[in-house]
Amino acid sequence: MANAGDVLLAERSGGVVTLTLDRPDQFNALSEELLDALQDALAGIARDEDARCVVLAANGRAFCAGHDLKQMRSKPDHGYYRQLFQQCGQVMQSIVSLPVPVIARVHGTATAAGCQLVASCDLAVAADAARFAVSGINVGLFCSTPAVALTRNVAAKKAFEMLVTGEFISAQDARDNGLVNHVVPLDELDAKVAELVSAICAKSPLAVRTGKSMFQRQRGMQLADAYDYAAGVMAQNMMAEDVAEGIDAFMQKRHPVWKGR
Repeated sequence: MANAGDVLLAERSGGVVTLTLDRPDQFNALSEELLDALQDALAGIARDEDARCVVLAANGRAFCAGHDLKQMRSKPDHGYYRQLFQQCGQVMQSIVSLPVPVIARVHGTATAAGCQLVASCDLAVAADAARFAVSGINVGLFCSTPAVALTRNVAAKKAFEMLVTGEFISAQDARDNGLVNHVVPLDELDAKVAELVSAICAKSPLAVRTGKSMFQRQRGMQLADAYDYAAGVMAQNMMAEDVAEGIDAFMQKRHPVWKGR
């Protein structure tokens, strides 16, 4: 297992990369160093043609408590704050633009930018005791950057309620409102994450990479533009060797052997 600056652990098993936030005593708060480590790790995965899936996990009691408030208060400068929030936003965008799916494994509390981190992942599995909040409002700070990710997962009224009250929601509420996909007991969390990873890795790598890129890009388009773009992507995808193999395997009642990346 590799250690990135003592704040992020990276482990590789086949095509699956697990990134583990490792600031347990600070509830895995997103310090400058941790954001740097995450950005470097994501950039490396983006270049890795053999990567199939990423699991984002954390050590300690919490998943992620958001930004490191102590570090932020030590540098009361507008330029520094703007750069910090842009740095965090770039990490979130790197997750979204990563060619392969990212699954958040949420075992504990995720607040503020930690909730933003969950919302930025493609999929999320939470333990039933996990809780979620965008709590900056409690210290006089509206969670503006977490709001960007939150409102792309949660309905507007629910998202604004969370943002303007800072109140926690349960894992079950997070699932019901679209922030996470599945909620399971803590002792079943790894098995559920592994189930999703296995399902993804059983599919054509080319199809998954094509699909993630297409899915994210079309979300910002008008309906007609989205259909036009999707038609082009699907036509190109149909020309791939993996599609011919998949259709032949289906008709021949056998398992496909994927080749594309």
